[in-house]
Amino acid sequence: MRGPTSSRWLRLAAALALTCAMSVVAAPGASAEEYNREYEHALSVGTQAYVYGEPLLDMQRVFQSMTSVTVADHVGDAPVNQFSHFTELANTKEGLVVAPNADTLYSIAWLQLKPHPIVLHVPASPGRFDVVPLMTPYTENFADIGEGASGMMAPGNYVIVAEKRYDGVEELDGMKVVHSPYDRAWIIQRTLVKSHEDLPNALAIQAQTKLVPLNRWTKEGLSYQPPKSDKEVTTPTEYRVPGTQAGEEPLAYWNALGAALKRFKPPADNRPELERLESVGIGPGRSPASNTTLSAGTIAGLRAAVAAGPSQVAKELAEMFQAGFTAHNGWLAADIGKYGTDYSLRAIADKIGLGALPPNIAVYAIAQTERFGLPLNGATTRYVAHFPASDFPVPVQAFWSLTMYEASGFFVANPLEFHTLGDRSDLQHEADGSLNIYIQTEEPSSEAQQDNWLLAPSGPFQLIMRLYGTDESAVAGILEGGAGHWTPPTILPCLEGGKTAAGWSCAS
Repeated sequence: MRGPTSSRWLRLAAALALTCAMSVVAAPGASAEEYNREYEHALSVGTQAYVYGEPLLDMQRVFQSMTSVTVADHVGDAPVNQFSHFTELANTKEGLVVAPNADTLYSIAWLQLKPHPIVLHVPASPGRFDVVPLMTPYTENFADIGEGASGMMAPGNYVIVAEKRYDGVEELDGMKVVHSPYDRAWIIQRTLVKSHEDLPNALAIQAQTKLVPLNRWTKEGLSYQPPKSDKEVTTPTEYRVPGTQAGEEPLAYWNALGAALKRFKPPADNRPELERLESVGIGPGRSPASNTTLSAGTIAGLRAAVAAGPSQVAKELAEMFQAGFTAHNGWLAADIGKYGTDYSLRAIADKIGLGALPPNIAVYAIAQTERFGLPLNGATTRYVAHFPASDFPVPVQAFWSLTMYEASGFFVANPLEFHTLGDRSDLQHEADGSLNIYIQTEEPSSEAQQDNWLLAPSGPFQLIMRLYGTDESAVAGILEGGAGHWTPPTILPCLEGGKTAAGWSCAS
């Protein structure tokens, strides 16, 4: 069985090779050999520096964009220390983050923990999955509060404090202290919506989640209301990562990374990587654009590395797919949410699912190809995703879902805003207990098959399967994959005879 050969990833990877193959001309005062050597070194180190630093700069971009308003809206934008509560499930109208789920309401907030710590109130939600995760500027998940999954802190009141404040203190004013590694943290709360009729109940839980500055807590508590701004700004400014747009100086990227690394001190175990980056003038507070000691070859290599970086991430993603293709039945499944020094995985997660949760709370599986390794494409092919009877019950405490996305990672536009099937759907199982999901652009004629239909676009697409509140005993096996462990469904194309190569009937 060969691995996936997605043309999109191959084209991106080819761009890197093209960049590396470009001829360079030596600057005056340097031999061609010396110039080329310095260029290649800076290109190599700079490309890895992109992999290392892009999640940090992407988080800065998202922070600047979302907090550029003075009035909270319902699509992710709000001033610091205020929630933007979604009042409906994510849909095609919102480009919040890559691959949003269609099962939960989102509540988003950026915490600024200086000059005052922030009290976070998470209400109880018996029988409902509800998680309030906190992430660092490096996309590292450092705390999860809520219900419906193992390993989370129970609902209640918590004081979120910045690094080096209240060191060793476990409680303040009777509330447990959560120590943030930085003075900025990102929250993307998920609150399960069980059905359309259940939406008001989910909204009620969501609205009870509160943020209160510690210095206002004693007098005001949960009745606290954020002060109004003198200037009303309701339309967010869309920021971009410096140096990445057409016509921009690429060195602006490294200047921005230097500023971000100085603003948010890298973890101690990043030191070896930072020493490598320093060899080409990249690091906390460093500005290659104004560094007169860097050679012309190094500067040229750093410029080229900004363009080569995305191709490198795409290449590493394709390699990850191939490495786990067989074990995970043609899907990508990885241990994400906490990355340590796995900078490649962190960069991949930033591109395909920024803000992803750790596996004790959610396991994500991504399919961009069918089981034979050909890219998924609704314009040319119908598919069946087959769950054997042994897959049930799916090993989750909360819920599972299979969601359709365009190749870009956003929902497929359709009149019904219907994007997902899962444990709350009226799915029709086969007589032997197995389940077939029909993936195609046209609605099946059979009513029973319509219940199992997932609308595909007329073009490339990808699928994400989510296991929320994954059974703790099953997590390691799912991530390992292979025989004896639960794996996502097998996706096969429909053949001319109306069946797949495995003999499963396609939708009529």
